[in-house]
Formats: sequence, C-alpha cells, structure tokens
Amino acid sequence: MSISSLWRQSIGLSLTLFLSVSASAQSDYTPPSEAPDDWGPISIMQEEVEYPYPVEFLDVTHFGKNGKMAYMDVAPTGPANGLNVMLFHGMNFGGIGFAPTIEALAEAGFRVVVPDRVGYGKSSKMDIPYNLHIFASDSKKLLDHLGIEKTGIVGHSMGGMLAARFTMTYPETTTHMVLVNQIGMNDSRPGRPWTDIHERAAQLEESTSYQSILANHMRYYNGAIKSEYMEFVRIQYGQLMSEEWPLLARIRAWQQGILYFDPVVYDWQHIETKAILLGGQDDRLSPGFAERSQYIAETLPNADIHQYPGIGHNPHLDLPEEYHADLVAFLSSDPDTAATDW
Repeated sequence: MSISSLWRQSIGLSLTLFLSVSASAQSDYTPPSEAPDDWGPISIMQEEVEYPYPVEFLDVTHFGKNGKMAYMDVAPTGPANGLNVMLFHGMNFGGIGFAPTIEALAEAGFRVVVPDRVGYGKSSKMDIPYNLHIFASDSKKLLDHLGIEKTGIVGHSMGGMLAARFTMTYPETTTHMVLVNQIGMNDSRPGRPWTDIHERAAQLEESTSYQSILANHMRYYNGAIKSEYMEFVRIQYGQLMSEEWPLLARIRAWQQGILYFDPVVYDWQHIETKAILLGGQDDRLSPGFAERSQYIAETLPNADIHQYPGIGHNPHLDLPEEYHADLVAFLSSDPDTAATDW
C-alpha cells in the first residue's frame, strides 16, 4: 500500500472518530462521510459561486504575468461613520467567508473592502512564487484605486500574517490592525527541511479528497460543524473535481510555502499601529495558541489581546454577536491612543 493510500485511510478513520465525537457533543447535524452525489465540479475561478455582494476586478501584474484581483467594495448600510476597513481572508475561505463580518461592519457605518488574494476565490490563479509582499502591494494598489488613504486592517488565519506584513509596510495607511486567530505564529524553518514546491504540489494533487477537506474544516470548530458551513467544503471539493485541479494544487503548494519561507515573526516588533489579537482562545490549528498569542501581544509595541474561551479558529462564525461587537468597538476607537483604550 502506498504512503498516500495509508494517509487517506488514516484521514478516513480519524474523520469518522471525530465526526462521531463532535456530533454527540453538541449538534444534531452530522456531515456525510462521503461527498453528496449532487456536488459537482466547480471551476478554479469559482464562476459558479455566488458571493454575498457584487464583485469587481482590479488588474495586477506579477513576474511579467497579468491577472485580476477580485474584490467586494461594500458601502455602509447604517449611518456612515467615515471609517474604512479592509478584510484579509485565510487559506481555505476567500472573501466569501467574511459575509457576516461585512454585514456587521457595514451596519455599523464602515465602508468594507474585501479582496480575494490572487490565487484564491474569484481572482486569477497565477502560477508564480507567491509571497506576502505580493499580497500587500496588491492590497495597497486596490486602496489607491478606490481612493482610500486610511483604513483599519483585519486579518483572519493566514490573513493575519498578511495584516502584519501590510501594516509594517504601510504604517501611514493603517489606522488599526486586528489579528484574528492568525497562523504562522512561529518561524517554522528550524529543524524542518525544505520541500520542493513541485513535490508538494504532487502530494496535494494525489492526497486531497473530500475526507481530507472536511477533516481540515472540522478543526476550525470546537464541537460539531454546522450544516451551513458545509458550503465552504463544497467549494473546495468542487475545485478538486475540476479539470484545472493540478494547476490549483500547484498554486496551493506555493501559498502553503509562505509559512516556511516568509515568516512574520520578525515584523511584529516594527509595528507601532494600534493592534489587537482578537478571537477564539481554544484554536486547534496552532499548538500553544493562547500562550503564543500572549507573546505576540507583548512583542507588538501597542497591542491588546481579547480572546473567547471555548471558541476555536472561526470566531466570526461561532460567536458572531460578541465578536462583531468587539471588532466594531476596537475599529471605532481613537487610533492614537493605547491599544487597551477601546
């Protein structure tokens, strides 16, 4: 039996156990052990996926290749407060995952800008060596295009890494920085040999399955996954069924490589912008998450930390009312005061 077959078998057994424990813990919904028959292919550009707000596109160029970055630009739905906020998504969601956050911020009076980074969502799938500076420069270009000079920055998961890089690079643009259950909390290079991107892409192409995608998403929630979150699983699985999956697997390998060769642990000490680490305290993605979060808060020159016990990687989905109230309060606070003043 091949290593990949053993890996798939291990994932399947682990997933079955996890599903049974989670389902008995707190939910009457149990995800199917196999992909539903009506789940069909989805293009890697996600033309079939409906976003919660209109999507526009910005031309970008990297390494001599032209592409387009998709974004949502959402006007305030409540009384406008004159403030802006840009949301940076994580590895497995795209801007669509921020739907409840966009709604809450727009109702509070913010203009909300939500890009899909190149390589994600509805943006171009550029086959290039990705790094955080590419994402940061694209985001700044988008702000310039929209005529936005000042904005708060909110980064979730890998988006937290981008939030740190953007804020360090463009401190004059960033009024507030919010790190929501960031990954990349350590420099992962010591004792970890480099894996060639093409080897990693081949591994992803062969080993990714419905079961592995579901197991990955299950880690985000402390308890059973809700049925409405299965849409994110469906999107990823649909792309796996696409004829363009080999290209997307290679792009994901490039993106995952950022954790290895572009750490942000050396960025934090240079960020003087008012900042907060906000989110679930019991995040299963990162061992020692709470302790490492405290270290980051102490390393940032002006930072607060506010975390929710019992909540995992996606507080905007698991604890929406409390989380969004705190997010609005922090982003509405005076950027020139101490981070604890909100």
